[in-house]
Amino acid sequence: MPTEEELREQIRQLTVDDILLQTVVTLINLSGRRLTAQDDEKDVEQGKKGIDAARALLPLLPQEQLGPIKDALSQLQMIYVKETGGQPPSEQPQADQPPAQTPEEAAREEARAKLWTPPGT
Repeated sequence: MPTEEELREQIRQLTVDDILLQTVVTLINLSGRRLTAQDDEKDVEQGKKGIDAARALLPLLPQEQLGPIKDALSQLQMIYVKETGGQPPSEQPQADQPPAQTPEEAAREEARAKLWTPPGT
């Protein structure tokens, strides 16, 4: 067991980047567990929430860490799509979002809603 002084030194050496990275990894791991569990731990909505939270933190992560994180998120997103039959969860329409003007625009909007791509790609 580390001494109090060793713990203090470890805390001094921590950076916000370290905590952000660990948080994203934790979100990815928990989301994967929620999406793939075979028992009462399975919770697709919690999996999606974890994926969304991890994606929101991507711009804050160190660039050298992005590759593996994006790969893991892509895998989770594929699992999510498989678990939901390719359909995004039903969402309430937003009041500030204008309706599509034409059938073509409506079709494009529907296709965009089904796509889930990492930011910056």
